[in-house]
Amino acid sequence: MGRRTIYERYGWFDATIRKGSYPNASALAREFELSVKTAQRDIDFMRDRLNCPLVYDKSRKGYYYRDGSFNLPLTWLSSDELTALLFAQKVLHDLSGGHAGDEITTILQKITSILQQQVPDKSVENAVSLQLIGNTPAPQACFTPSLEACLKKRRLAFNYYSPASDSGSSRTVDPYHLVNYMGTWHLIAWCHEREDLRDFVLARMKNPRILDDTFSIPKSFDIQKHMQSAFGIFKGKPKDIVTLRFSPWKACWIKGQVWHKNQKEKLLKDGSLELTFPVSSFAEIMMVVLSHGSDVEVVKPKALRTLIREEAKRIAHLY
Repeated sequence: MGRRTIYERYGWFDATIRKGSYPNASALAREFELSVKTAQRDIDFMRDRLNCPLVYDKSRKGYYYRDGSFNLPLTWLSSDELTALLFAQKVLHDLSGGHAGDEITTILQKITSILQQQVPDKSVENAVSLQLIGNTPAPQACFTPSLEACLKKRRLAFNYYSPASDSGSSRTVDPYHLVNYMGTWHLIAWCHEREDLRDFVLARMKNPRILDDTFSIPKSFDIQKHMQSAFGIFKGKPKDIVTLRFSPWKACWIKGQVWHKNQKEKLLKDGSLELTFPVSSFAEIMMVVLSHGSDVEVVKPKALRTLIREEAKRIAHLY
């Protein structure tokens, strides 16, 4: 029988117990035209897998709940479904960084409730975690209106701080998409002040306000193509093709990593690895290259080699 029919039997048995009728395998078998053995297997499953606090009363020849506050799970999850839900629960919790809104907190509580009924010990909270270094959690006051504006296609106004110029400005945008990149929430939006598509870090917003004006995302814009257009968070039309050569030692770690969907790998005879992919800005790739130290060399373009060389000189001077 299908899962729904099976679960209907669990629901009937649960409801009958709550009525104080003390059901047993024979009653369940009669109700659903089952064999008594099949009905007993259902009861055993409820006790052993759904963690129902079932107790058999010999004098009444039926079952009752040892704990009257118990609630039967709304659904039973397969092992794969439970694993996926567990991962989603931990990601939601860890990405919120303590700044999740009331709605997200409620969702987390509901997910945790389902998990705890199927995995009663505390292994759920200890099994999976997401560790983010240098992430920037988005305050609820910025995340909630940004998400609502994206969903309802309403314009958003806010004050924005730019660390590059160390100054703030007023912006009105058409919010297209929210993305969490390496633990930091970004808003991809059309900026009316700059008349261009821009990336805004939510943590740098102040006083976001949803406006009455609505907008439509241009048919020419494809968020998937935009997100895959170039390396890192700096998107847009690729301006350069970068080739990095990793040392044989570092190649063992880099091989198989996906930096861009259109990347090309080339393993050299000495064991080193060349990785080639498009970028729209040198800003982020410079940080990545420097993080690998002497285990990576910029093969091309020449402009990026020059930037890395000048930065290396400044680093050497510092030390």
